Amino acid sequence: MNSADLIAKVREGWEALAAGEMDRLASFYAEEMVFVLPGQDDILRGRKAFRDALDAIGQALPPGFDIKALRYAAGENEVVNVIEWTSEKLQGGSQSAVVFRFNDAREIVEERWFVDTEQWKAAF
Repeated sequence: MNSADLIAKVREGWEALAAGEMDRLASFYAEEMVFVLPGQDDILRGRKAFRDALDAIGQALPPGFDIKALRYAAGENEVVNVIEWTSEKLQGGSQSAVVFRFNDAREIVEERWFVDTEQWKAAF
């Protein structure tokens, strides 16, 4: 899998999220995927659990959460996204990183967010 293909797949995922197409977004993930957001007490395991969580995405994000820019860097079977975002309580903005790891079938097997957890909590 080349870097351009991996980045295109991640971009498609962001587009699906922005359009509210949660079934389409979930289809990019492997059945046995893992989702990790630092600061959570648990880890989502499996595409069904991930898809179910997407229905409550608004509650998981700070009020007024708005992605301002996305930067991409691809490695072997992974893409790192740097996300520039703002929210109602962090109008000056912040950045987070997300790692997407892929299997040989071009499915996402792991999504792992890296955030400043204290700042994230303060955004609520």
